[in-house]
Amino acid sequence: MQEVIPGDLVFSYCDTYIKAVGVVQRKATTAPKPDFQDAGSNWSNEGWYVEVDFWELDHPIRPRDFIEQIAPLLPDKYSPLQSNGSGLQGVYLTEISSQFGQLLIQLSQANVTLISQELAPTFEEDSDYEIDLEIKANNLEGDLVKVQLVKARRGQGVFKANVRQIEKSCRVTGVANIRHLRASHIKPWSKSNNQEKLDGFNGLLLSPHVDHLFDRGFISFRNDGELIVAKKLNKDVLSRWSIPSPQNVGKFNSKQISYLEFHRDVVFNSA
Repeated sequence: MQEVIPGDLVFSYCDTYIKAVGVVQRKATTAPKPDFQDAGSNWSNEGWYVEVDFWELDHPIRPRDFIEQIAPLLPDKYSPLQSNGSGLQGVYLTEISSQFGQLLIQLSQANVTLISQELAPTFEEDSDYEIDLEIKANNLEGDLVKVQLVKARRGQGVFKANVRQIEKSCRVTGVANIRHLRASHIKPWSKSNNQEKLDGFNGLLLSPHVDHLFDRGFISFRNDGELIVAKKLNKDVLSRWSIPSPQNVGKFNSKQISYLEFHRDVVFNSA
């Protein structure tokens, strides 16, 4: 985890398939253990977090279907796959050779040039500097939860990563490229407790202009996904921003619904 650097490629293996290719955005940082329910009970409460932006493959590949080509490239130590192409349980991140990586790219037909360009790491040195100052000034170095809250509030990927586990695109515009989306709190940051501030269910991935309207209460959503528009919003804004109304953006799950009820009651300009 500590050896990865921004720009490295990561192949995501799940349910016997390689389904996505990601680009590392930042070096590993310490972070509290996520809530894995019953799993990971014997793991330390502190671990390493690596921010990765993923691109879902149009043609997921199952390694066992290409094991004759893959087997010679598997590392002797810390291999991500068994000799038959099945995954190795307990191996969560391991290094593979450039030859192995090139083969996986070829088999998946992924446009790695496009992926690398679209997901290229962005560096905000001023923001990072301010984050470090705030953490040190408030003596938060040993409090991982508070450090994560500072990073989330300053716009780093902690909250956005949590939201991305639930939401895949902007529900209004359909844009899926994470570089063009904002992780918008449903229940505002200022009204949320520490758990709610980082809760992925308290967020939506929205295009910037949609985030503007949602954050300021000009639009909201019903539980069934129906878009609702404030009476005081000039409808010309929706027209010029190509936001159809009425429209349905899809149902929300029960945890999102509790936050949406707060947004409709407190944030949305219903009058």
